[in-house]
Amino acid sequence: MAADAAGPPTPLRLEGGCGDATGGGDTRGGPGIAPGEPDPGGGPNGTVYTAKGPLPQGPSSAAVHRPEGLVTSAEVTRLAEALGISGSPSLVGEVWTIRPEKDGSGARLDVARKAPGNWTYSWYDGGPAGDACLKGRACPPPGESKPAPGSTPLSEAAAKAAAAPVLKALGQDNAKVTATGVVNGSVRVVNADPVVGGLPTYGWSTGLHIARDGRAVAGSGTLKEPAEGAVYPVIGASKALAALNEDAKGTGPIGVGHCPTAPPAVDGNGRPEDARTGGTPAPGHVEPTPPCQTIVDRAAPDQVPVTAAVFGLAARDVDGERLLVPSWLFTADPADGAPYTVVRTAVAPEYLVPPSKPSPEPTPPPGDGSQAARVVESVRVQGDGRELAVTFWGGVCSTYTVKADEQPDRVTVRIVEKTDPDRVCIMIAKDFTKTVTLKSPRGDRPVVDAASGEAVPRR
Repeated sequence: MAADAAGPPTPLRLEGGCGDATGGGDTRGGPGIAPGEPDPGGGPNGTVYTAKGPLPQGPSSAAVHRPEGLVTSAEVTRLAEALGISGSPSLVGEVWTIRPEKDGSGARLDVARKAPGNWTYSWYDGGPAGDACLKGRACPPPGESKPAPGSTPLSEAAAKAAAAPVLKALGQDNAKVTATGVVNGSVRVVNADPVVGGLPTYGWSTGLHIARDGRAVAGSGTLKEPAEGAVYPVIGASKALAALNEDAKGTGPIGVGHCPTAPPAVDGNGRPEDARTGGTPAPGHVEPTPPCQTIVDRAAPDQVPVTAAVFGLAARDVDGERLLVPSWLFTADPADGAPYTVVRTAVAPEYLVPPSKPSPEPTPPPGDGSQAARVVESVRVQGDGRELAVTFWGGVCSTYTVKADEQPDRVTVRIVEKTDPDRVCIMIAKDFTKTVTLKSPRGDRPVVDAASGEAVPRR
């Protein structure tokens, strides 16, 4: 991707499209929408983002930032000390780790050796053993103790102050910090979006869970700051907003069948009648069909004001690598909801590789063997914490794979089933266990079933 000294930089191949909009709380898992956030691309009728005031032009060029190098033992030790963890890191495969020595209770820190050094931290106080945590929601996830009834979380200001030493050890003491979230009733969530190359970032955040006593009980993020890479020409906010609106056009009517048509007119003898003259139509005449317009077609797109535009860097997947790409960060402020961020890549279009158009998939006919989404029964963490063994029930004649979508605060797993519609199969269910490898150790992150939206019991 680096630019040749005598020529322009190599065009970027962005996964998911040529700068498509992302919104909500997506971070290192690729463009997406956080639970409860609106879809920046709109529904069937689309979305029109309208600037409330003049938009900035921004710079004429900006650099992509990419992870480089390896995380050292000294860097891991510095983070561990800020988290209050004692002990020296040991390298297990490609992961630096500091683990509890005795019964599994205590602090654990895992840091990927390869940049950007994705890390997870958890504190486990011990808890029920055996099958006690397999059913229901009584057991907290690893890294967090069950809160006492009626307890209240630390204040936002106090939680930010408790997180400050960790952010300083990460070189993120100038990050944009928020602390509005609360989990488990008494644990304050601190999120920090670092400044890289003098620019704010989106999707490269550090998350810390701060208990009532000011102690960090869980966290995740990246340890090494990305290095400056090739420089690309960039567009201003007005052009980026226009491109965003092009991206946010609606998908069109969903689930709408053909339009009803009136029965053909006939004369007194039952012969077809020409609607224009009332007489018998001429041989070969075909009555023109008026355009069909459904209620969904006529609905206006959603109108969302844009109240701010900031030039920054957004995490994007480029040729299978996670990079920070120059982008415009727009603040959308809908009348019927809370403000949210919508991102549009700022790299000039001529330096973006057009996305390949997938072949249209035919609509499967009835009885093609399609099955409802499989529900995950349990999950077990194996090896260095990156391998998940996922257990579920399925049919004996289907084949299954497991997909994982990683976010800083959770890992979502989905069962993909393939069936043969031409095969006669007996209706017998059996339990399957399939593995999927994560990019970074699971740590304290709960595993969520994509089919049900519920946290998966640990085994």
